Amino acid sequence: MARWMVAAKKADFNQIAEKYRITPVLARILRNRDIIGDNEIERYLYGDIKDLHDPLLMKGMDKAAEIIQSKIQEGKSLRIIGDYDVDGICSTHILLTGIRALGGKADTDIPHRIKDGYGLNESLIEAAASDGIDTIITCDNGITAQIQIQLAKKLGMTVVVTDHHEVPFEEKEGERIYLLPRADAVVDPKQPGCGYPFKQICGAVVAFKLVQTLFDRIGNGQSNQGKYHAIMDELLIFAALATVCDVMELRDENRIIVKKGLARMNNTSNPGLRALLVVNGLEDKALSPYHAGFIIGPCINATGRLDTAKRALALFEAGDFKEAVTIAGDLKSLNESRKQMTEEGVQKAVGLLENKNIQDKVLVIYLPECHESLAGIIAGRIREKYGKPAFVLTKGDEGIKGSGRSIETYHMYEEMSACKEIFTRFGGHKMAAGLSLPDEESVELFRRKLNENCKLTEEDFEEIVHIDVPMPLAFADRNFIKELSFLEPFGVGNPKPLFARKGISLLTGRKIGKNKNVGKYQIADENNNRYEMIYFGDLEKFDVFLNERFGNTLARQLYVEGVRTGEMTISMAYYPDLNSYGGRESIQIVMQHYC
Repeated sequence: MARWMVAAKKADFNQIAEKYRITPVLARILRNRDIIGDNEIERYLYGDIKDLHDPLLMKGMDKAAEIIQSKIQEGKSLRIIGDYDVDGICSTHILLTGIRALGGKADTDIPHRIKDGYGLNESLIEAAASDGIDTIITCDNGITAQIQIQLAKKLGMTVVVTDHHEVPFEEKEGERIYLLPRADAVVDPKQPGCGYPFKQICGAVVAFKLVQTLFDRIGNGQSNQGKYHAIMDELLIFAALATVCDVMELRDENRIIVKKGLARMNNTSNPGLRALLVVNGLEDKALSPYHAGFIIGPCINATGRLDTAKRALALFEAGDFKEAVTIAGDLKSLNESRKQMTEEGVQKAVGLLENKNIQDKVLVIYLPECHESLAGIIAGRIREKYGKPAFVLTKGDEGIKGSGRSIETYHMYEEMSACKEIFTRFGGHKMAAGLSLPDEESVELFRRKLNENCKLTEEDFEEIVHIDVPMPLAFADRNFIKELSFLEPFGVGNPKPLFARKGISLLTGRKIGKNKNVGKYQIADENNNRYEMIYFGDLEKFDVFLNERFGNTLARQLYVEGVRTGEMTISMAYYPDLNSYGGRESIQIVMQHYC
């Protein structure tokens, strides 16, 4: 069972509420998120594009823009090399659009996930040299490509790296020595000495900032300001999409980028993105991080997993809506295939863990027949199920490849760095990583090394439910629910606020949805006020809880039509929502946790 913790941070909530014309409860939620001081509160509640950080605060930004400006003016050929996920594709599109808008001669290349692997490789460098490319610009990769960049320099090319991943390092006599690539310019907020105030941005936001800097340097003419402003508005949408899909925390400027970018997405002038919204039935809907991260993003990612990411980039570059709809339909179909293959992979992984009764703190699962592009998704599902860091490895054409997904208390990249001698290649950050091993014999060595070095304790695995405010259900009226929209968009780093109440009576229940896996209940509070409640979690687990707590007879009566139990009382963590159905709007309590 999870441990519930009520936030106890102090502030003058009444004073904050009065100053910003909000309720004291909302003021308390802001404090729980460490939003303190007038500037931060103002920015959180009313932040706009003007509140984004100055790109020139990022180390290497001015140098990168200077190099690219001179190359554009000299008519040199530039090649943008991205990555095969949503962030890499959006980064590539952002840079290509920006540089071409300034008259630059630019094209793109994206590695094939299986043939090339992640990021720069020698074949991409050699292809660029063969094509007469003068300058390579990386996006969402490059920070770990020391050898490949040396090759590019040897072949006479200029290289600008834009990335957001961790900088590789070596430990020497207790000191961390960072290994920056010897490019002509390196832009990465995580590099040593970078004074950028918020470092948790994705590759597409770094690219967005670079285009902004280029427009400020080259496109400052009064007659062009409207044109460049419109382009930046459009590119903000792609920066927002990538921020959500790369699971960046929705704090600081990320929150502004996502809030403003998603609000503009349905008015996009990009035929490809419009087509993707249409084939998924999202046109004219108010879009949230859920739509970006779980509907739009997976369609884009599916091309890089099962085909080539160049197909997704072609969607965004399509000039004709009819052509774009065809590509978008193909992407959606690919994603449906990916879902089915993922489910099969998850079932195999769970079967292996449970048949062998594996109790490791760090899970390493070898699925040789699994499509290697699905390893990361399956690892994420295993992490969610078991609450442990998880790696899924597959058999590739050249050795073993795999991906890992972590938990908050385990820095995956640093733990892998402690045994880096066993990898042929690896990279990533705290919450996710990719790797290559030389052969099947290395799999067991990898598993053993990670677990021998693992310092995680039982407490680190314990799920903690963070309660914002213990609050009576009666306080959750329509006005309060609408006030909560000030806190949107919700996502990683900015979760929906969570309230808690004891003594909630379960009166009646029914199971709804195609698979009968959603519970809908009528409940009553301590004053016998009635509410509709819904639960989207693990319904089987909830039923087991009710059986154990109240007995099988009473628990079964809950779902019998026309019978009110009133004898089962639970404590629950919840958030209130407005449910619209058949033109009517009603308050709905969404249960998140129970005990």
